[in-house]
Parts: sequence; structure tokens; C-alpha cells
Amino acid sequence: MLRRDYQGQETCSVARTLEIIGDRWTWLIVRDAFLGLTRFGEFRASLGIAPNVLVERLNRLVEQGIFERVPYSEHPARHEYRLTRKGSDLFVGLNALRQWGDRYLCAEPMRLLRRKSDRTPVVAALVPEGTPALANDEIELVPGPGFPRAASPATSAAERAGRGT
Repeated sequence: MLRRDYQGQETCSVARTLEIIGDRWTWLIVRDAFLGLTRFGEFRASLGIAPNVLVERLNRLVEQGIFERVPYSEHPARHEYRLTRKGSDLFVGLNALRQWGDRYLCAEPMRLLRRKSDRTPVVAALVPEGTPALANDEIELVPGPGFPRAASPATSAAERAGRGT
């Protein structure tokens, strides 16, 4: 991540956004949240991330209002991490990254985003302000040609959730 105090970038939205979500683990945690994962163990199993790194990233996402920490067990104390509206607003940006990777890095994309009603492929794109965009319940993420055949925790959650990256 960037230094927190960087001269001349205080009003740059890109620099400020990267300060919060600009590292690989954070984007992958957010991706997995869109795939339906909510618990520490699920994120850890999906990503193979060190526990201390996961704790730091989850705490930062909660502090920044991207996730909310919701208790699901009192004894022992356990929490789920759910996307807030602010976190859900990262969906287009995350899919723009996926779309770029599909175009330039992956000959066979793992997942495809499409409109449910007619199965038309959906892309992240710039549109004039006020133009209607597809609502989350109008789109779905389906296995693409590069989708692994063996199900992982994230792929199973993706199938249940019906979207993500």
C-alpha cells in the first residue's frame, strides 16, 4: 500500500482509494466476499493467506466501512464480515479488473458475467451519469471456459451467490 502521507496526492481519488484497497490481498478478500464468503476461516481457506495478514486486512476493511463485522457466535466469539453499501460499490471496479485480466492475461476466463434475462455478456464500462445500469439481481456470474472442475470454498460460494468475479 502507499504511504499514508504523500505530498501532492491529497485530492487524488485514485491515490486515496489505493491507500485503502490497493494491495493484492485486499482485492482478493473483497472478491471472495462477492463470491459469498463471510467468515475468517472461509477467506483463509480460499486464499491461503497468513492469519495475521488476514486479520489486518479485515480490520482495515471494517475501519474503512467496506465490511461490517457481524457476530454469529457468542461462545466462542465469532464474526462474519459482510459487504456494506460502500463495499458493494466496489463491484464495478472489481469486474473492470477481472475484465482487463480476461482480455490480457487469461486465454480462458474462469468466470463470465452476464445478464440473467437473456444471458447477454455484461462488461464494466463508462456510461453517462443518470443512465440506468443493471441492478445486482439482474446479473449473474457463471463458470467460464477456465473454471476449475474441482470445487473450492470460493467456487461453491460463487455458485450459491450467483455472482462475483
